[in-house]
Amino acid sequence: MLQQLTDDMKAAMKSGDKLKLSSIRMLRAAIKNKEIEVGHELSETEALDVAGKIVKQRLDAANQYDAAGRAELRDKELAEAAIFQAYLPEPLSDEALTALIDQAIADTGATSMRDMGKVMGIVKAKAEGRADMGKLSGIVKSRLG
Repeated sequence: MLQQLTDDMKAAMKSGDKLKLSSIRMLRAAIKNKEIEVGHELSETEALDVAGKIVKQRLDAANQYDAAGRAELRDKELAEAAIFQAYLPEPLSDEALTALIDQAIADTGATSMRDMGKVMGIVKAKAEGRADMGKLSGIVKSRLG
């Protein structure tokens, strides 16, 4: 992903795509800040986590701008989020999430909410970076509840 960012940044410079260039620089800066924070170079998974958090921030900001009636700022945030999402793995469909959760419930023998931690541990490892953990948690609760 990091090499792809560098290549895409060069391409954006050559093509004059200011939005893409500033977005990629923003993502690279966030990754660099995280590296400084943790004290080592980020793995691919850690870099994807940073990108996922930035996408979530952009989508939240877009919702707030939409609620405030600021369509031009909302559109900018959504455009940045779309650029960042290009670096994330393909999200899991609802059917795939449900199948993954059902498999984890069967593997752990979970029968009640007390077993949610076991199920979430398995599901989180398999769906890392490809699903919203809040949504996952809600589906697991509905299955076990």
